[in-house]
Amino acid sequence: MILEFCRWIQYSAPLVAMRDSPWVFPVIATIHLIGLTMIGGAVLLVDLRLLGLGLRHQPVALLARDAERWLLRGLFVAMSTGVLLFMCFATKYYYLTFFWVKMAALILVIVLTFSVRRRITAANESQVNDATGRLVAVVSLTLWTTVALGGRYIGFP
Repeated sequence: MILEFCRWIQYSAPLVAMRDSPWVFPVIATIHLIGLTMIGGAVLLVDLRLLGLGLRHQPVALLARDAERWLLRGLFVAMSTGVLLFMCFATKYYYLTFFWVKMAALILVIVLTFSVRRRITAANESQVNDATGRLVAVVSLTLWTTVALGGRYIGFP
């Protein structure tokens, strides 16, 4: 059933036209990368701070609040363009393990980011154990790296 849906999407007229255009797909892929860059910057700022590797004089809560705006914008851009990129080659992605690994990691990291990580970064720094913050940062960076590598191997298996 999922495979049939993927075929239907991929071979719909708008997606065939998008794939056949010499510029539409590359423009969407470029915008997707811009969204990923926004996500990466926002995630790295906060997670490196939680690891104690930078911006030590900046309060975590303030840094996380400011970075979350960019994270949300980046997620919107990357996810909306990612859906279009998926639809162009939906049946190919259906069979790629890297695609499913990326999607699982993406779901996990979004849940982690907007639940556990948000609570850790919003808490008073004196109330949060450094080890807990470091663990959350390592898990976050590992999941985001899995998402990025999954995307890399989807595009160039």
